[in-house]
Amino acid sequence: MPTYEYECSKCGHQFEQFQSMRDAPLKTCPKCKGKVKRLVGRGAGLIFKGSGFYQTDYRSSSYTSGASADKPAPTSDKPASGTNKPAASTDKPASSTDKGSAKK
Repeated sequence: MPTYEYECSKCGHQFEQFQSMRDAPLKTCPKCKGKVKRLVGRGAGLIFKGSGFYQTDYRSSSYTSGASADKPAPTSDKPASGTNKPAASTDKPASSTDKGSAKK
């Protein structure tokens, strides 16, 4: 349920009222019983907290340390560095004739 802002035209009192969207707007000031009008509200910010959101949002240090402890150690199927030779490339380099004819 939204919070609506009102202002009294008689005494200038501004106040907020928590009411359903289906409720009729208030008509009288709670201080002087003068006529009130509903103001345009500024809205509210929305903050997502808790599990299920992006990894970097609102993560505590205890959560990240626990999550890193649960990860298995990375394994490598590759031999030690320096023993691998680069594989020969089977791709043909593009030749100048493969570009097609350009219209002038």
